[in-house]
This record gives sequence, C-alpha cells and structure tokens, in this order.
Amino acid sequence: MAFGLGRLAWPPDRFWAATPREIAAALRAHQDRSRGSAPERPALAALMDAFPDA
Repeated sequence: MAFGLGRLAWPPDRFWAATPREIAAALRAHQDRSRGSAPERPALAALMDAFPDA
C-alpha cells in the first residue's frame, strides 16, 4: 500500500483496482529506474564534452 499510494501516488480507487501482477510490474519499473548504473567512460567523456564546466 505504501508503494502504490505513496511512491506511485495512485489514488485509492486505482490502487485497489490494480491486480497483484500490475503492482509488481510497477514496482519492477520503479526499481529499474532508480537503480541506474554509472555511464561507461566513453559516454561520460561525450557528456563532459557536450556540457563542459564553465
């Protein structure tokens, strides 16, 4: 409940209408987004070139 109502900010009717499979999918999607990995060195270098510090 804390995840659906709190973290996802689903209204109660949407939360209670969701199936366990839908809630699990939302949880997996949220975990995948919050566990991003660090960029590889070439990607980081490209970002640093594109957005240099002033």
